[in-house]
Amino acid sequence: MDSLCCFNSGNSQLAGGRSSCGKGRSHHGPAKYGFSLLKGKANHPMEDYHVAKFTQLRGGELGLFAIYDGHSGDNVASYLQKHLFSNIINEEDFWTDPHSSILKAYERTDEAILSHNPDLGQGGSTAVTAMLINGRKLWIANVGDSRAVLSRRGQAIQMSVDHEPHTERSSIENKGGFVTKMPGDVARVNGQLAVSRAFGDKNLKSHLRSDPDVRNIDVDGNTDLLILASDGLWKVMSNQEAVDIAKKVKDPQKAAKQLVIEALTRESKDDISCIVVRFKG
Repeated sequence: MDSLCCFNSGNSQLAGGRSSCGKGRSHHGPAKYGFSLLKGKANHPMEDYHVAKFTQLRGGELGLFAIYDGHSGDNVASYLQKHLFSNIINEEDFWTDPHSSILKAYERTDEAILSHNPDLGQGGSTAVTAMLINGRKLWIANVGDSRAVLSRRGQAIQMSVDHEPHTERSSIENKGGFVTKMPGDVARVNGQLAVSRAFGDKNLKSHLRSDPDVRNIDVDGNTDLLILASDGLWKVMSNQEAVDIAKKVKDPQKAAKQLVIEALTRESKDDISCIVVRFKG
C-alpha cells in the first residue's frame, strides 16, 4: 500500500484497520488497479467495503474487484467482502458457466446473511463485482446502486444496472410493498430504503430482490479501463465525466483518488469508494 496516496497524511486506515487506498497489478498481463475510499460527512462509521486483488487459481489468474456499500451498519458489507467472491469461485461450474455460478452464489450468500446468527441480516448492502478471467474476459454483476462503468475507446459504457425503487416499482408492489418519497425527496421502498435490490435487509426482504444483473465483455485492445464506485460518486458525476477524468491519469490509484476528490468538490456528502482498473499501460 502506498500511504502517500491517502487523504489524511499519516493515516492510511479506515475503521477496522481497512486501507483507504492502494494499488496492485496483474502477474500475467498489463492490467493494474488502484483504489481510493473516503468516509462521508454522516456521523456514523464508514460503511463501504471493497475488494481489489489479483489471485492465481487453477494455473490461471483472476482479478477480483468489488464495492459493497452498506446501510444500517457495515455488518453485511463486511460479510460480503469476506465471503461473496469465494462463494462464486467455489461454485462447481464456475469455470465452465460463470453466469449461473454468479447468480447462484449471490442468492446463496444472501440466504446465509439472512439466516446468520447473531442477527446479521438487519442491515444491508449493495454490491458491484467484477471478475477478470486471465486478463481476457470480464464478468460484472450488481445488486443496488453501486455502479460499474467501462471505457472503450474513451466512450463510457455502463456495465451495471441501478436498482432504484422508482424503476422497479411494479416488482415491489407485486410483493406487497410500496414506494414513496415521504419523508424527503428520494423514492424509497416502504419509505425506508433507497434501493430496490440489496443483500440483507431482513425486515424489508419480502418486498426486495437480491438477484443480480450480470454482464460479460471481452477485454481487447479497445478496452481502456473499468471504474467501480459507490453512489457517493455517481450522485454527482456522469459516467462519461468519470471516464474522462480517469483516462487522463496513467496511474489507476491516482485516477481513483482524483475521482474521489472531484466528487468531494461537487459536494458529495456520502461515503465515496472507487476502484479503477486499467487494462493497458
